[in-house]
Amino acid sequence: MTDRKDELAANLAKVERRIADACAAAGRARDEVTLIVVTKTYPASDVRILAELGVRHVAENRDQDAAPKAAACSDLPLTWHFVGQLQTNKVRSVVGYADFVQSVDRSKLVTALSKEAARTGRELGCLIQVALDAGESARGERGGVAPGGIGELADLVAAAPGLRLDGLMTVAPLTGEYAGRERAAFERLVVLSTDLRRSHPAATMVSAGMSTDLEQAVAAGATHVRVGSAVLGVRPRLG
Repeated sequence: MTDRKDELAANLAKVERRIADACAAAGRARDEVTLIVVTKTYPASDVRILAELGVRHVAENRDQDAAPKAAACSDLPLTWHFVGQLQTNKVRSVVGYADFVQSVDRSKLVTALSKEAARTGRELGCLIQVALDAGESARGERGGVAPGGIGELADLVAAAPGLRLDGLMTVAPLTGEYAGRERAAFERLVVLSTDLRRSHPAATMVSAGMSTDLEQAVAAGATHVRVGSAVLGVRPRLG
């Protein structure tokens, strides 16, 4: 356990330095960017170590992994983000532990999240996942709504009982005009965020950037970066 804690502490320090350097290069204060550690495929014991090391935001993308992990760590002062594609039959479970769902991308999901949040008396933070590899009305390969669909979906979230519209999220696309152009993709997301805030001023979160491209996200103006392997190491192959 001590070896693992030392390993995570060293990795976390490197990531913190990268974020600090990126903020300095962009003329931003370090506290403008929140680190979310993506703990998917890693055990609850790692989450406990991260909490000891000062991490306060963690993310998961599969409910079957996240639900038992969140339960095992329910005594910790953590904020849980769900970042994966979410099927409506998993909504009841996810609302039980998630503080934020960053992958809201269709009206059916908004309805299901609102119903469950209202039933349990919770307020759930929601980010609209934007697919920059989609046409104006299509969906992306890895989920997400096209830029043209943000406004309508944002209005639905904002009006839904139990839900709070907090901002936008994207994943750097592998295809389309932004493939291999992470900085440009994240800058586009920030422009879309600015547009959104004209109608929804409180929707200030911009979640973008991962282990390989967090610097580009910070430079573009992201408020949250989602980092997994750079903190936890290369994940074991599944299956």
